Amino acid sequence: MKKEELALEIIKRLKEEYPDAGCTLDYNEAWKLLVSVRLAAQCTDARVNVVVEGLYQKFPSVDALAEADVEEIEKIVKPCGLGHSKARDISACMKILKEKYDGKVPDSFDELLKLPGVGRKSANLIMGDVFGKPAIVTDTHCIRLVNRMGLVDGIKEPKKVEKALWKIIPAEEGSDFCHRLVYHGREVCTARTKPYCDQCCLKDICGKVGV
Repeated sequence: MKKEELALEIIKRLKEEYPDAGCTLDYNEAWKLLVSVRLAAQCTDARVNVVVEGLYQKFPSVDALAEADVEEIEKIVKPCGLGHSKARDISACMKILKEKYDGKVPDSFDELLKLPGVGRKSANLIMGDVFGKPAIVTDTHCIRLVNRMGLVDGIKEPKKVEKALWKIIPAEEGSDFCHRLVYHGREVCTARTKPYCDQCCLKDICGKVGV
């Protein structure tokens, strides 16, 4: 089976398995997803969702966060780890949104990459979830699973995985496909234990069962 055919079959089966999969970070405005994505680095989405509640109670808008002392932000986001650098990036990012974009999150991939603390993974998540544009989010689940499944061959660098997947994943499927990989990676194709291949909806087509 060619990689393109394998990709389409995997997409089809994961759709059936996780029909309602979506972003596991809670947000109701684009700027809040931008904040949460930065906090989620080396931290669980569940913890981020709890921490941001306190952050938004104190600083409920882009302007409020832009004007906040970095130290005040750091006190609140410290449970997410890397508190100082994350607080600094969030502060700088909100200042740019306020001063350059009228408080709005830009809908350009290249413009997003210019924001402090925003890399390709974060920019893709924003593009796909907020703006409904083609996106491939190469988080740890995505990288682990597409290597195991045989969609990419021993590629671990996020940007290279992303570029390889663009060649075989239909543009309109990329964002949802990556969300479903997160669900599948947490529930079945796990990292910290041996994957539960016997329970996997892909076990007959996976390229590296049990790896």
